[in-house]
Amino acid sequence: MTSSPPRLVILGTGFGAFNLVKHLGRDYDVTVVSPRNHFLFTPLLPSTTVGTIEFRSIIEPIRHARRALRFFHARAETLDRDGRTVACTGVTDGHRVLVPYDLLVIAVGAVSNTFNVPGVAEHALFLKELSDARELRGRIVRCFERANLPATPRDVRDRLLHFVVCGGGPTGVECAAEIHDFLDEDLSRIHPQLAAAAQITLVEATGEILTSFDVKLRRYATDLFRRQRIRVLLDSPVVRVVETSLFLKNGDAVPFGLLLWTAGTGPTSFVQGLPLPCDRGGRLITDRYFRVQGEERIYAIGDCSTMENAALPATAQVAQQEGKYLARALTRRARGSPGAPFRYRNLGMLAYVGGNRALADLETYKWRGWATWLFWRSAYLTRIVSLRNKMKVLFDWFSAKVYGRDVSQF
Repeated sequence: MTSSPPRLVILGTGFGAFNLVKHLGRDYDVTVVSPRNHFLFTPLLPSTTVGTIEFRSIIEPIRHARRALRFFHARAETLDRDGRTVACTGVTDGHRVLVPYDLLVIAVGAVSNTFNVPGVAEHALFLKELSDARELRGRIVRCFERANLPATPRDVRDRLLHFVVCGGGPTGVECAAEIHDFLDEDLSRIHPQLAAAAQITLVEATGEILTSFDVKLRRYATDLFRRQRIRVLLDSPVVRVVETSLFLKNGDAVPFGLLLWTAGTGPTSFVQGLPLPCDRGGRLITDRYFRVQGEERIYAIGDCSTMENAALPATAQVAQQEGKYLARALTRRARGSPGAPFRYRNLGMLAYVGGNRALADLETYKWRGWATWLFWRSAYLTRIVSLRNKMKVLFDWFSAKVYGRDVSQF
């Protein structure tokens, strides 16, 4: 009598989980549980906030990753280690589901970290999902439409046309750059006077933006932003946010029509509630095989985890490599073969800085400018999962360049 394959349950559909599912052998009965039923190519998410790329061009249904995949559209709530079950709540109907496992992989990612700054959760926008990008895109257009009304007072108009991004990491920098392009290339034709009066401010708590990049590239990005009339406020921690303004540690008030918060990430409520060892940042601690510390049947990859004695950046390329490695490691485990520990290969970092300019911080080259922008686009295009989405993104870029971005409000 043939025994049933081990039940492998994967929580999440991010870079780590998607690559794990895609590259895993046929030795397991695989179940994926996630509140979203698609994989999101997050490096191009900032481009969707202004219509440079359309929303559906960067998502891939999780069921396309593997045949005979069982998927539950649910949110993991609690873990029973003794009973080897995960309690989940259905996204659409709220029903409770118990999912049994023999092996569990936690790849639930992270959430935006407000650092307990009062008012951020209530008044700021975040950028983790497509729904966030859709809200951000709609808010920009609404600010312009309201500012365009004759009855809008001048001080209110000036506030509505002030777009503030908090966080000088790659996401914050790319969002500020995309908003600049949207104002400069599209809204300047529709609302020339309003676009000329619009302002973009990038607020960073430390002394530099893009701190993970080479120092010359950081300075190039800062200087370029200032030439593009993007105000960069350094050493400016935010201490409080109200509906129409944020307040800095030095006492300055910065009014805004839109506030985007990209200042960092923190653990999800599910990870916070787990009876498993975590570091100070709330991430699950694993060994070099991605087994959670002290566990033989529970693994963790992606932004929700950190490897003991090996600080890896919380980036898409790290999660992608972790997912591929764990797929091979679990296949070897099922077949009784030993394997080597994980080794990270740094492929470098890319960032778009607006005006058809980009940065490339690679191991042997430090590039910047227009040619790097072409490299940035081609590099991301090759990493998009399906040929269908590659063609859609190419068409979106062409359409935005030739016909302009869509400024409709719906």
